[in-house]
Amino acid sequence: MQLIDIGANLTHESFRRDFDAVLERARKAGVARMVVTGASRVGSEHALALAREHPGTLHATAGVHPHHAGDYGAETDALLRALAREPEVVAIGETGLDYFRDLSPRPAQRAAFEKQLAIAVELRMPLFLHQRDAHEDFLALLKAARDQVPAVVVHCFTDQRRALFDYLDLDCHVGITGWVCDERRGVHLRELVREIPANRLMLETDAPYLLPRDIRPQPPHRRNEPMYLAHICEVVAGLRGETLEVTATQTTANARAFFGLPP
Repeated sequence: MQLIDIGANLTHESFRRDFDAVLERARKAGVARMVVTGASRVGSEHALALAREHPGTLHATAGVHPHHAGDYGAETDALLRALAREPEVVAIGETGLDYFRDLSPRPAQRAAFEKQLAIAVELRMPLFLHQRDAHEDFLALLKAARDQVPAVVVHCFTDQRRALFDYLDLDCHVGITGWVCDERRGVHLRELVREIPANRLMLETDAPYLLPRDIRPQPPHRRNEPMYLAHICEVVAGLRGETLEVTATQTTANARAFFGLPP
């Protein structure tokens, strides 16, 4: 079994002390490749550096998360455009809108999102997107660019049925995390994951966040890491009525095609 973690925040400080061990545990769990999320100027540069240090295992995205949208200016835009041209960078993002926490003003979020959509359009690159409590504005901006970019994934999908089908109608991919393993918050998602077309489903950990709640034993540090993608895949397979092999093979093939990754 080979898996691809399409979204891991491996630039997070919690991975600094045992980074190589994290990669080795992932490899032993069948996670062949990981896409390191770029979520800020510094984070995108760091993601690229990690991908260069671990060719064939790590890839990177380049983007500014809506939490950091208030810092998005001409210098940031130019940097992202430069990073996006590097061969290790496989998508623009993480970008989008987050009205749940509103850590940046909403007008700034929308402006930064539009700027990054423009980069993806110009460079014909896939989009790695974040949306929380902002579906209407997010969908309107995405619709304006969707036909001009090759592929889109709405990462860490946790929304409702209507949002899911709005994204599927735009031929988007959907990223599922360990949220689906949460018996408190993920009940509705456990139903919806059955309705995602096989060729639109991808898996991710969003490490170090969203440690699956049903992992036993729970690690004492509560840090999620890519090795737990195998558990997420097993849960998703069960919910979809598929074998682990079928879900793993399909989601891995989807990720390879989406990001243009070699076998």
